[in-house]
Amino acid sequence: MTKLISEAADAPDTPTAPGGDPAARTPRAPQEGDVPGSGLLDLPPQAQPDPDAYVRAAMEWHFSSETGSRYWLERARTLGFDPRTEVRTHEDLRLFPNVAAELRDVPAADLIPRGYGPRPDVVGIFESGGTTGAPKRVVLMRDWFERMLAASNANLDAHGFPRGADWLGIAPSGPHIVGEFFRRSAATHGRYGFSIDLDPRWVKKLIALGRVREAGEYAEHVLDQAEFVLRSQEIGVLTITPSLMERLAQRDDLVELVNEKVRAIRWGGTQLDPDSRYLYRTEVFPEVDLCGNYGSTMMLGVAGERPGLPDDGPCVFDPLSPYVTFSVVDPDSGRPVAYGERGQVLVHHVSKSFLLPNNLERDLATRVEAPQGRAGDSVADIAPVATFENEAVIEGVY
Repeated sequence: MTKLISEAADAPDTPTAPGGDPAARTPRAPQEGDVPGSGLLDLPPQAQPDPDAYVRAAMEWHFSSETGSRYWLERARTLGFDPRTEVRTHEDLRLFPNVAAELRDVPAADLIPRGYGPRPDVVGIFESGGTTGAPKRVVLMRDWFERMLAASNANLDAHGFPRGADWLGIAPSGPHIVGEFFRRSAATHGRYGFSIDLDPRWVKKLIALGRVREAGEYAEHVLDQAEFVLRSQEIGVLTITPSLMERLAQRDDLVELVNEKVRAIRWGGTQLDPDSRYLYRTEVFPEVDLCGNYGSTMMLGVAGERPGLPDDGPCVFDPLSPYVTFSVVDPDSGRPVAYGERGQVLVHHVSKSFLLPNNLERDLATRVEAPQGRAGDSVADIAPVATFENEAVIEGVY
C-alpha cells in the first residue's frame, strides 16, 4: 500500500519525490485561493492518505477562521499551542486536552465547521449513552456518514455478508447514532431494514436501582418482538448486541429460527468474550457468518472486525485510519502499553466534519499492531472499565 494516496483523483496535490519513493511523498505547498485543508480531506473512500499529511490538512481546516467551527476556534485560544503550526504529525494529536465532557453543553450548531456553508448537510445530532451523567452530543455530517458506510459495507463484503438481503436490527434508535447507522447499512448493503427499538438508558437505570429482574423482562420483551419479525419475514442479516445475543442463544426456538433463515449476524457494542465468540461461531450458529463492530457515538464511527480471523482467536478491530484511530494506553500514565498488553482505549476522531482528539473511552482492550500503513493501534478483547468519570459503568443490554 502506498503511504500517501492510492487511487486519488487529485494526484497533483501529492507529487512523488525523485526516485518515486512513496514514503517521501509530501503534500504540495498551499496555493493562493486554496480552501484550507482541501484535497486530502475530500479523497474518495478507497484512497489512503498519509496520516501525518492528513492531520496537517485537518488542522488547517478546523483552525482556519474561514472553515473551522465556532467551538474549536474559541477553544483554540485556551490550548496553549497553535494547532496549525505545532500539530504536524498524528502523534502530535496528544497535545490536545480531552474535551469530550464539554460536549454535554456545547450548542450543536457550534460544532459544525463553517466551511460547510450556510446550509450544511447534517444527518442528525446524536447523543452518547449517558452512562456517566448528562449525555454528550455530536453532529453527523453527510460526507462523513457516507465514508463510514462505504468502509463498513466493504468490511461486510470481506466477511461474506450477502448483498441485497433484508435486515433485522435490534438496536437503540432515538438519539443514538447506531440506529441511523443500521438504517443506512440495511438500505445500502441490504434491501429492507426491519427494526426493534431498544432503550439502553432505561435498562441501565433499572440495573442501577437494583431492579435486575425488570431489566431481564425488558430484554425478553425485545426478543419477543424480534421473533415476530423473524417468523414472518425473510431476514438474511441480523444485527444484535452481545448481551441480547447471549439471551437469544438460551432460547432454542429462536436459535433454530435464526439458523433456518439468517445468513449473517453483525453484533455490535463492546464486550463479547473469546469463549462466547467461539461457541457462537462453531456450535450455536455454525452456518451463519458472524462479524463484530466496535464503536460509540463519541467515536462517530465503528471499527470493523478484521476479516480472516480464526474461530478460536481474539476478535481484532481495525479502525478507519487516519480518520478514526486508536491507542491503547495505561490509564494512569497515558503512555501506550506494549503489544499484547491490556490498557484503556484512547480515540482520535479527525475528519473534515468533526474533530475530537485524545478522547479516553470507557473500554479496556488488548493492544494489537495495526495493518501496515495505518496509524495508531488495532484493538482486541474489548471490555468495559469498572468506573469511568467517577461513575460505575453498567452495560445492560448494550
